[in-house]
Amino acid sequence: MRRRTALRIPSGISLDAWQHLGRQIQELSNSSAWWLGDWLIYGQSEFPNRYKHAIAQTSLDYQTLRNYAWVARRFDVGQRHAGLSFQHHAEVAGLPVDERDRWLLRAAENRWSRNELRRQVRAGRELPGRTRAVPLEMTPDEVQRERWQEAARYTGSDLQTWITAVLDDAAKSAPALQS
Repeated sequence: MRRRTALRIPSGISLDAWQHLGRQIQELSNSSAWWLGDWLIYGQSEFPNRYKHAIAQTSLDYQTLRNYAWVARRFDVGQRHAGLSFQHHAEVAGLPVDERDRWLLRAAENRWSRNELRRQVRAGRELPGRTRAVPLEMTPDEVQRERWQEAARYTGSDLQTWITAVLDDAAKSAPALQS
């Protein structure tokens, strides 16, 4: 017998039955986030004040429901990986479609937990076609900044584009790069 706050398991069930029950519970748990997200998306087009009604029906807070709907909206049904959790999908939902699909495939192939997928994505592991951003910080004095800004205006560029072009030119003329 199951209740909202308890699951009573009859004594004497087999290991296979107990494992099967665990798989069913896990599938139900993982599916519920997708189902709630899809339910909210449907409600968006059919019912006004859907979040007010959803909060009353589910006892979940607004932000949780918004997250479910956002992730569900980001993945068409055919893009959802059944072998991975909703939380795996949430980790990559903000990425471009091709990148998130590659990350999810890697997570499935390597049997990564959600936390491992998060670590891999944050570490910026190289994916084909993706360059890794390198944060740079510069603090020029006022005279340098004004001179650079004027040079950028002269070339018709914004300051960042001008700085990038100057650095690229300097790198190309570096003795170590010349053959």
